[in-house]
Amino acid sequence: MTTESRAAFDELLATLASVADRFAGAEWGIGSPDDTAEALRVILHQLATGLETQFEDDPAHPVFREIVTPWRKVLGDNPDARYHDATVHPAGTYRVRGNTGGAVYVSFTVEEGPRDGRMPSRTAGVLNDSDFDVAADGSFELMLGGTARDRGWLALTPDTSRVTVRHYWEQVDPPATPPAPSLGLSIELVDGEVPSPPVAPSDESVAASIRRMATFVQSRTVESVQPPGSGDPPAFVSRVPNEFVPPVPPGDHALAAADAAYSMAPYFLGPDDALVMRVRWPQCRYGGVALWNRQLQTFDYLRGRVGLNRAQAVTDGGVSTVVIAHRDPGVPNWLTTEGRALGLVFWRFMLVEGPIEPISAEVVPINSLR
Repeated sequence: MTTESRAAFDELLATLASVADRFAGAEWGIGSPDDTAEALRVILHQLATGLETQFEDDPAHPVFREIVTPWRKVLGDNPDARYHDATVHPAGTYRVRGNTGGAVYVSFTVEEGPRDGRMPSRTAGVLNDSDFDVAADGSFELMLGGTARDRGWLALTPDTSRVTVRHYWEQVDPPATPPAPSLGLSIELVDGEVPSPPVAPSDESVAASIRRMATFVQSRTVESVQPPGSGDPPAFVSRVPNEFVPPVPPGDHALAAADAAYSMAPYFLGPDDALVMRVRWPQCRYGGVALWNRQLQTFDYLRGRVGLNRAQAVTDGGVSTVVIAHRDPGVPNWLTTEGRALGLVFWRFMLVEGPIEPISAEVVPINSLR
């Protein structure tokens, strides 16, 4: 018997096949077996993220869920951060409770866009821990939507669909690796008429959830990660390998950390090359760098050093020399490529005060560093 949910499931399978053919194929510059495998891996990570965060979607009974984990990576994760999000509705007023867990930066951002699984269209508002009260034990409470308040309040715009929470730490042992601190995040609807799906799953409600998954995967692969050489990159992205543009705020594009300044560049290294980067850390809440693959996933930070923050970096006079190489060059601040000739280098600075000096970079023979 053909049902609505069965039809939606068949559509999901067709979408996955289509995305795999494109995102893990020649259109996206994928050629080798290893590159194909990595692209297929990220498609499955996106499907897993959608199942975790959006398949059971109820803005009348929202729950904060982890967007990424050390083993499920999407759209630019970070070894020093934990990210959560929840579905909300602009007609609702929500009470949020949580704990900083020792983080140096905590923020909430409002994401606008359709409720059908698509990538949000823009970030419409931000509230960081300077804007709400934090108790001595790190606990806090704030409100989303409803009547405006002087502190601890973030407006929900008419197009709001989700809220994202960011915790950033700057310490030697990143708490994003297990075991992680308990953040006690909770969210509850306290006022407003908000639509809610039926308690018992129906053919129609499950079909809608399955179709949301198909849209989620497609929007976060072929619709958000551009093929090589196409389109205009954001202002913080360099097209030139091993060369960085000055760090700048990301603007209001979807899932942007509104308090951040970014600088990203591809690296390309031969087997005996090393990329030497020098950064003067600005006055900011958090500063760090991480290595990504072409699909915007961090390398494996559970099994190797693929990122550094200020607390971890060896620094001389406020300047750190960070080295990317295929093997250990015998110097501090080495980040491993995991044997990848090509990858992405992403610098983040949160709540910067004053100017940020450009990040210098040069490729040198690895043996010259010894």
